[in-house]
Amino acid sequence: MTQERPADRLMDKLLRAIELSMKAAEASREAVQEILRRGAETGIFFSAARGAEVSEGFDLTEQDRDFLRSLSIRPDPR
Repeated sequence: MTQERPADRLMDKLLRAIELSMKAAEASREAVQEILRRGAETGIFFSAARGAEVSEGFDLTEQDRDFLRSLSIRPDPR
């Protein structure tokens, strides 16, 4: 029997996390699509963390944009 290396356990953990993330994104996308099919509007609002300095505007990170794209939501430039 081969001995499992610590890196193998970490890779398994990483793969499970990726799979869960993909399933969650798909579930979110399906929920948004169902809301739209039923004629409602959707929106996601980003807010500053508690205690963070709030400015007039903010820039979405590439990760934010990827998340919104995964849900088929275009960022509103307002």
